Amino acid sequence: MPAKPVTVSLEDLKNGNVSFSTLQDAFGPESLGIIIVNGVSPEFVQLRHRLLSYASYVGNLPQFKLDKIENPASKYLTGWSRGKETLKNGQIDTHKGSYYANCAFYVDPSLSCAKPTPEFSSENFPEYLSPNIWPGGRTIPGFRETFEELCSLIIDTAVLVAKVCDTYAEKEIPGYKPGYLEHVVKTSTTTKARLLHYFPAEPRDTGSTEEENDDDWCATHLDHGCLTGLTSAMFINETRQIPAIPMSYSYNPSYLPTLAELDASPDPKAGLYIQSRSGETVQVKIPRDCIAFQTGEALQRITRGLFRAVPHFVRGVRPSIAGAENEGGKIARNTLAVFTQPNLEDVVDVEKNITFGEFARGIVEKNTAT
Repeated sequence: MPAKPVTVSLEDLKNGNVSFSTLQDAFGPESLGIIIVNGVSPEFVQLRHRLLSYASYVGNLPQFKLDKIENPASKYLTGWSRGKETLKNGQIDTHKGSYYANCAFYVDPSLSCAKPTPEFSSENFPEYLSPNIWPGGRTIPGFRETFEELCSLIIDTAVLVAKVCDTYAEKEIPGYKPGYLEHVVKTSTTTKARLLHYFPAEPRDTGSTEEENDDDWCATHLDHGCLTGLTSAMFINETRQIPAIPMSYSYNPSYLPTLAELDASPDPKAGLYIQSRSGETVQVKIPRDCIAFQTGEALQRITRGLFRAVPHFVRGVRPSIAGAENEGGKIARNTLAVFTQPNLEDVVDVEKNITFGEFARGIVEKNTAT
C-alpha cells in the first residue's frame, strides 16, 4: 500500500491524544514525513486566503518596486527574490518568486531578525541576521500585518506538533533531551517564512515528453529546518483577474481585496509531491482549512534519524491541460512555508558538534546561484 499523509485534529494535539502509532505512521520508516492538522480556527482560513492573494500582488509589482525589497547581501533570505537559485540541472530557477521574512517577531515583537552571537554576526552571516524588508504600506497595505498574524498562528500549531513529537522521541531515543523540539519551536528567533508565487508556466511544444517526476516549479529538495508548516496552495487564473493594484486604488482600506481562488488546480497532476522513505513518489493535497507539517534535515540530525527529512518537489500546471479543463489563461500557484528551526548556536549534530548556524550556512552556499 502506498504511504498516505496522516491527519490529526488540533483538539487532539492540545489534549495530548495523539498516539505513538499515529506519529509512527506520520514520521516513521514507511511514512511520508508529513502530518496534517485539521480543526484549526476560521481565522486561519481567512488569513491564508488574504496572504496567498498578496503573493500574486507582490509577484506582479513593477520591477522597480521589487528592487526596493531585494537584499542581495542576505543571499536573498530576506525580502524578494527571483532567479537566484539553481535547479538540479544547474539552470537558474525563474519559475518562482519568493518573499522571505524572519519570524523573530513571534518571540519578541521588537525583533526583526535573530540577535547576533559571538560566532555569528550581521557581517559574517547576513543570511540570518539581516532585518526584514517589508514593502511600504502604500505599496501593499496590510501585507506585513497579515504575514505576521498567519505565521504566528502556524507557529502556535507547530508548538503542539513539536510537543507530541518530543514524547515519541523521548521514548525511542536514549538520552533525548525532554521537551527539546517544543523548546526550539517556541523560543527560536531564526525561524523563517517564505511566501511563494509560482509564475504561470509558458506553453510548451505539445510533442515534448514530460519526465515522470517533472519538478519544473520547484526542484526536488530537502528542507533544512525542524518542522516546516505548510498551507494548501492557492491556484489563481491571472488572465481573468490581473493581480495589479490600480493607480486609482483607495488606500483607506486596511487590506487589498482578496483574489478569487480556483476550486482546484486545472491540472490534477500539478502540486506537491513527496518521495517516501520506501522510494514511492506520492502527490499530497492539503485541504484549505488545514495546516501540514513536514520534517526537515535539522530534525533528522537532532533525532539521530528517527524522524527523517523527505525529498519533495512541486510540479507545475500545464497550460494545454488547463485549457482542456475550460479554465484557460495563466495559472499561478501561491503558498506559504514556515520553517521552524533551532537558534544559530544550538547544536544539531552532537557527534560532529555542528551548530545549526554552521549547518544552515552550508545549505545556503549550496543553493544560491553565483
